[in-house]
Amino acid sequence: MTEQLKTVPLNDLHQQLGAKMVPFAGYVMPVRYSSDLEEHHCVRNGVGVFDVSHMGEFIVKGPKALDLIQRVSANDASVLFDGKIQYSYLPNGKGGVVDDLLVYRVSADEYFLVVNASNIEKDWNWIQGQNTEGVEMQNISDELCLFAVQGPKAAEALQSLTEVNLSEMDYYTFVKGTFAGLPDIIISATGYTGAGGFELYIPKEYAVAVWNAIFEAGKELGIKPIGLGARDTLRLEMGYCLYGNDIDDTTSPLEAGLGWVTKFTKNFIDSDVLLAQKQAGLANKLVGFEMIDRGIPRGHYELCDAAGTVIGHVTSGTQSPTLSKGIGLGYVPLASSKVGSEIFVKVRERLLKAQVVKLPFVKPTV
Repeated sequence: MTEQLKTVPLNDLHQQLGAKMVPFAGYVMPVRYSSDLEEHHCVRNGVGVFDVSHMGEFIVKGPKALDLIQRVSANDASVLFDGKIQYSYLPNGKGGVVDDLLVYRVSADEYFLVVNASNIEKDWNWIQGQNTEGVEMQNISDELCLFAVQGPKAAEALQSLTEVNLSEMDYYTFVKGTFAGLPDIIISATGYTGAGGFELYIPKEYAVAVWNAIFEAGKELGIKPIGLGARDTLRLEMGYCLYGNDIDDTTSPLEAGLGWVTKFTKNFIDSDVLLAQKQAGLANKLVGFEMIDRGIPRGHYELCDAAGTVIGHVTSGTQSPTLSKGIGLGYVPLASSKVGSEIFVKVRERLLKAQVVKLPFVKPTV
């Protein structure tokens, strides 16, 4: 039997807006409203709104909350202060990745975790399985909507809806404030686009009212609803990993370039395994590459050397709307991972030339 797909609270509204709805991570989600290209440029150059209410949210609280987070996540959450956010990942005890996530510090004894939609149950069970000291946990994923208002004009579009000075918020910080007349809305200076902007966590009963208020406030700036198609091209231009494509239970976080959020100054699940791996030297590395020959790299396409020997696979690939060329991510042996290295993408039995480049592909505006 196929699993029953869930819908986000604004499902009917998206259909009324003409969105093409597709299955994604166990949900029916809007993939586009107009065209991926138009929506991508709208966010890069102006402001757009993603409904990403499929994402998961957990509350972890109590005197041992930090101890639990320190054990299950690779980054060092002890450096967080109230209102600060951290990117991290959950090691799986076998050298792979359960999920990547955001950790919000609400207070010394309370944290707010944001996880990927496809992994909500898996992450919940994993963290609960490590919760040996009775830390209070709540899964509030079905109670919240999440709107990502992204783009260089996001602060200008939203400022009339809140007394919080949005332009002064530092990247990866959040506040709980009044938004669109509603109290205790989490306003987070985060996003998955590299174009700047905010993410708003809203009780689902207020979702329609807040959505409409955002579009009314941003009307003169050309604000538009944006689908998952543009979200993927925007994140790929930044070189951001997508769980299930670029990282998963079988990939090494160090080979995936997540060494910067792997803090060996503390003990965490897999810290010994990953430290040994680091000391021994990595075999492969996730790299970004741009096409030199015309062609679009797609996920699972083979990556080859000049002789046609397979050296890896594309994990994510697309035609970059900003650069007007094919770009991709993929794991290759260390010898082929240096910036400037020539690799080849096998497309319908043809070897198309590409070059390893420094990430991100496009300079972020934050």
